Amino acid sequence: MPDPVTVLSPSALRRVLVVLCATEVVSWGILYYAFPVLASSITADTGWPLSTVTAAFSTGLVVSALAGIPAGRVLDRHGPRVVMTTGSLLGVPALLGIATAPTLPWFFASWALAGLAMAGTLYPPAFAALTRWWGPRRVTALTAVTLLAGLASAIFAPLTAALVEASDWRRTYLVLAVVLAVTTVPAHLFGLRGPWPGPDPEEASAGADPGAIARSRPFVLAVLAVGLGSFTAFAVIVNQVPLLVERGLSTSEAAWALGLGGLGQTAGRLGYGWLVRSFSVRGRGLVILLAVAATTLLMAVVPGPTALLVAVAVLAGTARGVLTLFQATAVSDRWGATHYGRLGGILSAPVMLATALAPWAGAALADVLGGYPAVFVVLAAVALVAAGCALGSVPRR
Repeated sequence: MPDPVTVLSPSALRRVLVVLCATEVVSWGILYYAFPVLASSITADTGWPLSTVTAAFSTGLVVSALAGIPAGRVLDRHGPRVVMTTGSLLGVPALLGIATAPTLPWFFASWALAGLAMAGTLYPPAFAALTRWWGPRRVTALTAVTLLAGLASAIFAPLTAALVEASDWRRTYLVLAVVLAVTTVPAHLFGLRGPWPGPDPEEASAGADPGAIARSRPFVLAVLAVGLGSFTAFAVIVNQVPLLVERGLSTSEAAWALGLGGLGQTAGRLGYGWLVRSFSVRGRGLVILLAVAATTLLMAVVPGPTALLVAVAVLAGTARGVLTLFQATAVSDRWGATHYGRLGGILSAPVMLATALAPWAGAALADVLGGYPAVFVVLAAVALVAAGCALGSVPRR
C-alpha cells in the first residue's frame, strides 16, 4: 500500500502546490468574484430584476453544494486530476452559456452548469488533493493555497470591471471563458498527474466506514459548526458595508474597511500554524468560532469612531481567514485523510449553501429587526451556537 506522504517526490509536491495556488485564484476569480461586479450590468442590459439575476447565481452555488458530495467520492477513488480537469472543462461552456443567454431559463441553466464546474474546481477538491498528497505537512500547503486564493477578488474584481467598461458584460464573460480554458484546463490535466496515494495504513486498519462516520453525532456537529460559522462569516462580508454606512461612514470608507478586512483575513491564515501547535483539535475549533462570534458582536455594538470601526473590521477579517483553514482541516484532524473527498464534500455543502443564502439573509433580517446592528447580534449568536457544536465534534478514539 503506497505511503500517503512519500508517494510523490518533493518536486512533484511543489508542482501540485504551485498548480493549485494558481488555479484556485483563477477559478474563484472567474466563477465567483466576477459575478458581483457584472450583476448590475446584466440587469441594466437585459431588464431582468437584480434579485432574479442573483437567484441564478445562487442556483449555481446550491448545485455546487449538492454536486460536491459525489465529486468527493470520485476524488477519493481516482484523485483530483479527473475531478478538477472535468470541472475546468465544464466551466468553459457554462460561461459561454451565461454570456450568450437570450432568456432567463437559459441563464439559470448555464449557472447550474457553472455550479458543477465550481464543485470540481473550488476549495473542496483542492483541499482534498493537498490533504492526501501532503500528509502531515498539509497545514503548510493549505495555508499557502488559501493565502493566494484570497487574492482572487483583488485581481479579478478590478480586471472584470476594466473589461466591462471597455465592452459589455457578455463580451467580458466570453473573455473570462477563454482565460479559464487556457489556464486551468491544462494546469489540472498536466499539473495534477502522479499516483494517487492509498489510505493511511493506520486509518485503514481502524476500519472506519465513511457512511458510519457521516451519520455519527460528532460529524453532524462538525457539519453544523462549519456551516453555521461560515454562514456568519459570509453574512458579515455582504452586510458589513450597509452596517458601517448606518454608523455614519461613507460608502467609500465602508468599502475600504471591507478591503482592509481582507488583509486581516491573510493575517489570520498566517497564524493558523500557531493555533495548531497551541491548541487541541477541540480547543482550536472553539477558539476560532468564539473569535468569529466576538468580532461579529463588536461590529454590532461599537458605534465609532471610524478608526475603531475599521480596526474591528480587520479583526473580523482575521477570524474569517482562520475559519477557512478550520474548514479545510476539520475532516483530516478528526477522521484522517482516507475518506477526505467524500466527507469533505458533505462538510463543504453547508458552506456553499451559506454563501448562497448570505447575500439576502442580512437584508431580510434588517427589515424585520429594524437595522443592521441587530442583525449582527443575531449573527454573533449563530456563531456561538457553532462554537458549542464544535465542542462535541471530536470523536472518541
